Formats: sequence, structure tokens, C-alpha cells
Amino acid sequence: MNLLAIDYGTKNIGLAYSVNDIISTLPSVKNNDHTFNKIIDLISEYLIEKVYVGVSEGKVADLTLVFVNQLRLMINLPVETVEEAASTIEATSIYKQNKSKKKNYKHLVDSVAAAVILNRVISSI
Repeated sequence: MNLLAIDYGTKNIGLAYSVNDIISTLPSVKNNDHTFNKIIDLISEYLIEKVYVGVSEGKVADLTLVFVNQLRLMINLPVETVEEAASTIEATSIYKQNKSKKKNYKHLVDSVAAAVILNRVISSI
């Protein structure tokens, strides 16, 4: 099953997908008026069958749930929310372990966090 994970942020949205349980990151997208069109294009391109969106706590969680509800109205796929506690912290650790360049950190950490979320989902299936 092809899956898409989304790490929602007010500025950037991290994305990762899996095909046959092999996870790959995608470039994060800016959270703007074009976000949903980009996600819909990715769903089509990667033949996504199910979407998972990480939800944290507090004010960002409320914004994430609004995003999830809008996404559900725009696509004809199951969209589930999953707990994303500390996914960005874990993503930062992974990023540092791979000795990636600091200048790319802001562009990649959100998608690595989405991959962490997706890995948690796949591990629990």
C-alpha cells in the first residue's frame, strides 16, 4: 500500500511517502494557497492510497485538525491523524547522525519528521 505522511507546520509542511514499506522523503512545501494542489498532485504521482497527518498538542493541533478536515474534503482517500509527539526532535537527531549540512536543515527536517511519523505508522501495522 502506498502511504503519504504529512508533518503540518504553519510555515512548512513536511512530506514523506512509502511504497511497499520503503519510506522516502519529499521536499517540504510552503504552507500557502497552493499547498493542497501540491499534495493532490503528489497523491496522484505516487498513487497514494492512504494519508496520515501527525498531530501534536495545543494551538498547532487545532490548526492541524482544520487542515485535516480541509484535506478530507479535497481528496477521496482515507486521512488519519496520528500522534506526532517528538517527531521533530527525533528527526533532528537523525539529521545530525547523518552529518547533513546545517544549511539544508530547515528545508529537510520537516520531511524527515514526516518520515518518522510514517515509520511509526508502518511499525504499528
